[in-house]
Amino acid sequence: MPTMTGLEYLRRMIGGQLPPPPITVLMRMTLEEAEEGRVVFVCDPDESHYNPIGTVHGGLLCTLLDSALGCAVQSTLPQGMGYTSIEINVNYLRPVYTHTGPLRCTATVTKPGKRVAFADGVVTDASGKPVATATGSLLVFPIGPGAEAAG
Repeated sequence: MPTMTGLEYLRRMIGGQLPPPPITVLMRMTLEEAEEGRVVFVCDPDESHYNPIGTVHGGLLCTLLDSALGCAVQSTLPQGMGYTSIEINVNYLRPVYTHTGPLRCTATVTKPGKRVAFADGVVTDASGKPVATATGSLLVFPIGPGAEAAG
């Protein structure tokens, strides 16, 4: 990752030249699109994501949104820079079930930054209705060899 831009890294993951992070397999999420400042994830929830009341756990939606916000910011970063979430605010709009169909999560950078960046995201169901939204802020920092000295 430190040897390429954030967008190059994401596009190589989409193209299969780099493996996806393990959490995407666990959560049944796939990064499908990446352009500068915008990404799209698709998630196919199943019963393993249900909470005790029989709906998809909000943590899945939060994880999906957090991943998308982070990757949207990553798509704007130059070589040698990384990020981590410092704040996320999620609004749950509708319950999600397995019959809700695949979820589509689109995240867009609202303000890129050299130290802190901001992004918004929305999750829609198979019919295009929003089920959750989020705003987040992400810390931007150097990664790779020599990062400790640079940061």
